[in-house]
Amino acid sequence: MRYLPGEAQRLPGNRAALADYQASHFLFEVGGGVATLTLNRPERKNPLTFDSYAELRDLFRALAYADDVKAIVITGAGENFCSGGDVHDIIGPLTKLDMPGLLAFTRMTGDLVKAIRACPQPIVAAVDGICAGAGAILALASDIRLGTARSKTAFLFTRVGLAGCDMGACALLPRVIGQGRAAELLYTGRSMSGAEAERWGFFNSLQEPEALLDAARAFAQGLADGPTFAHGMTKKMLQQEWNMGVDEAIEAEAQAQAICMATNDFHRAYHAFVAKQKPEFEGD
Repeated sequence: MRYLPGEAQRLPGNRAALADYQASHFLFEVGGGVATLTLNRPERKNPLTFDSYAELRDLFRALAYADDVKAIVITGAGENFCSGGDVHDIIGPLTKLDMPGLLAFTRMTGDLVKAIRACPQPIVAAVDGICAGAGAILALASDIRLGTARSKTAFLFTRVGLAGCDMGACALLPRVIGQGRAAELLYTGRSMSGAEAERWGFFNSLQEPEALLDAARAFAQGLADGPTFAHGMTKKMLQQEWNMGVDEAIEAEAQAQAICMATNDFHRAYHAFVAKQKPEFEGD
C-alpha cells in the first residue's frame, strides 16, 4: 500500500521505516540498509516533473527519520542519469506563470537540495550518460559521485536564458571543483566529459557502464555496514562548517566527536580491536 513519506511507519524516538514506501514518480527500494532511488523515464532520459520534484523533496525529508535506511544510491534508468526539468511538463508551463508562481517553483526545487543535504545518510550518485540541468544538481548535491567515461554533465541553465545560480549551484559547485572551473561551466553551460569530471574531482571514480550501479551499491553498502551515526555526524559537519571560521569549526568538531565517543559503536570498535576482530556496527 502506498503512503506519503510523512505517513511512514513511526517508531520510538521519532524514527520511521521506509522500506515499504511505494514511490509514484520514480522507483524506490531498500535492501541491506541501502535505498536505491531510480529516476524512471528512460524514454525521455529521466527528466523531472513538478510532481517528481515534490515527491523527491518529501521523501528526502522523511529519510531524515528513516531507521531502516543507512545509505542511499541515486541513479537513472536506461543509459542516462537525468536530463533535468521536463521541457513539456515544466519549462512550457513556467513561461505562463506569474512571479509569485515562479518563485514558489524555484523555492520548491531549492528545498529538494536542502532536504538532500539535511538527510543524515550518505548519498552515492551513479551517473551514466546525460546528467544535465537539475539532474546535474542532484548529482552535485550527493556526497559521492561515480561516473562513466561516456557521461556528460552540464549545468546548462544559461543555454535557456537563465542564470547559472540554480538550486545552490553557485555555492556547491565551486566547493567541489574550484571557483574558476565552476565559473566556466556555469557561464557556458557546456558539457563536462566523464574523464574531465573525474580529473576535476566531480566524480570520485569512473566505472564501466555495466558495472556502475553495482559499484555504487557496493560503496553504499560499505557505508551502511559502518558506524552510521558517525557517518551522519560527518555529513552534518561537512555541511555546517561551510559557514564557520577555523576556530569555530574546531570547537564544533570537538563537540561532535565527543558525542560519537559516547556511542555504543565506538565501544564496539574498541573491544573488537582488542580482540583482533572486525567490529560489527549497529548505528547507535
